[in-house]
Amino acid sequence: MAAALATPMAALARAVVPRRVVSLNPCLDAILVQVADRAQITALSHYSADPSSTSIGALGRSFPITYETAEEIVALRPDLVLAAGYTEAATRAALKRLNIRVEMFGVPSTVEQSCRQIARIADLVGHPERGSTLIARVNAALAAAAPPMGAPRLTALVFESGGLVSAAGTLVDELLTRTGFTNAAGRYGLRQTGPLSLEQLLADPPQVLLAGEPAPGAPTWADRGIHHPALASVGPRMYRAAFPQHLTFCGGPVLIEAAAVLSRIRQNAMRARA
Repeated sequence: MAAALATPMAALARAVVPRRVVSLNPCLDAILVQVADRAQITALSHYSADPSSTSIGALGRSFPITYETAEEIVALRPDLVLAAGYTEAATRAALKRLNIRVEMFGVPSTVEQSCRQIARIADLVGHPERGSTLIARVNAALAAAAPPMGAPRLTALVFESGGLVSAAGTLVDELLTRTGFTNAAGRYGLRQTGPLSLEQLLADPPQVLLAGEPAPGAPTWADRGIHHPALASVGPRMYRAAFPQHLTFCGGPVLIEAAAVLSRIRQNAMRARA
């Protein structure tokens, strides 16, 4: 009898639409603001209010924020908290003790995983149709950014925040593949995202070198490498371009802009090589 009642009761619990949602992760923020009613969002992560790390621009500064402390989250009286694996363990433990609902999310390494996160968050806030719409927009943007059939692929490196190079098995890696590039990280021995020496870059330069840019014209973490005078010797063989830093952080709706930017960079690089 108890087992028979479990499924309907679980379904009823899921059907209760949360009215006070708190997100503790900037990538979850980016999805939440697209699929929830504004009135449902009680607070976002503090990253979304920081121009150097936000993926949602000025919109992020229009919401209250938290710094992930249990005290401030509890004070907001949330009925749903969205958290990632690296959310403070003490905070998660405190919320659990207080029976505050917390839904955990991992870091997606593929477009498919990112789309599943969109669908899950949209379902959690009671708007699955908005999730479906956003996923359709992501897929349409990726299709529009794909190179023509048979077009040559360009080898590329992407320097993320901190000067680390995106390796295979990452969301950035898949974006490169889908927009007509081949991630060159593997040929330098990088099996995971990590640093790359200037000497390695000079010895075997990729056709395209991209670096995260915090804001238009702002210095990047990788400036000392990608703008080093020594790279002038390989300049004619290597196209360099700025890749907005906020596009390297997250999936979700960020994929739409990232795909368009990478497609445009590829087109410019092809023209430069002509």
